[in-house]
Amino acid sequence: MTFSVLARDATTGDLGVAVSSCILAVGRAVPGARPGVGIAAVQARSRRGLRNSLLDGLAEGTPPAVLVHRAAHAAEDAERQIAVIDVTGTVAADTGPGSFPVSGHMTGDGFSVQGNMLASEEVLPAMARTVATARGDLADRLLAALTAGQDAGGDLRGRQSAALLVVSGRPLTDEDDGVRTDLRVDDSGDPVAQLRMLRNLQRAYDERDYETLAVFAPEGARDLYAALAASRRGDRAAARAALEAMRSRPGWAAWLASMAGDARLSAVSRLLG
Repeated sequence: MTFSVLARDATTGDLGVAVSSCILAVGRAVPGARPGVGIAAVQARSRRGLRNSLLDGLAEGTPPAVLVHRAAHAAEDAERQIAVIDVTGTVAADTGPGSFPVSGHMTGDGFSVQGNMLASEEVLPAMARTVATARGDLADRLLAALTAGQDAGGDLRGRQSAALLVVSGRPLTDEDDGVRTDLRVDDSGDPVAQLRMLRNLQRAYDERDYETLAVFAPEGARDLYAALAASRRGDRAAARAALEAMRSRPGWAAWLASMAGDARLSAVSRLLG
């Protein structure tokens, strides 16, 4: 009832999973990840607590193949799918004999794709080809693979939700929780496309792409990003207009005053000065 892709980035060591399904909030049900430990996906009629058991096993040093073999021989899991990747990129996956057709999995160098109730036999090969060859960071590769699966037919029953989760291959610390990307679309007519939009918005925040944020950020903050974008391109009139619009909003004048020492807003002030 779901299709998903797991992968490790050989350069950064990051680990990630992307998934889509015709159920509500698939991001709550299928993917699991722990920084510095590994990632897992449990789908079809898997017991939901199995994710934690698999991640616990990885944390204890149990190889993915052993963990998957154990679950594959549990009678209550005959209709489930499991995929696991550890911090070294070792992969193991299994599709239970009772899983819903069309179903299956494919593994490769540092990745696994799996699905059930698929609209065509081409879904998994399309995902595997894409995740193995797509460029960009891990989040973008996972999204490209998920998109390829959707374009090949995706879930036979339709579309409702999607999720993208990427964590560090290094253990979390007080300074870093290890989460690189955690995006979910819980209910949408085109969840994979919506997930791509959220990823692009996240990239805009990460890269301080103020031009994009001036268009897509929440309405109350758009004037702020418009001012920053205008400052960056040296447009004095546009920066002044955006700041005046901000000051006219309730509460924003006080916020601007409190942010006087912020380097980004200082740049706007220097431009207007």
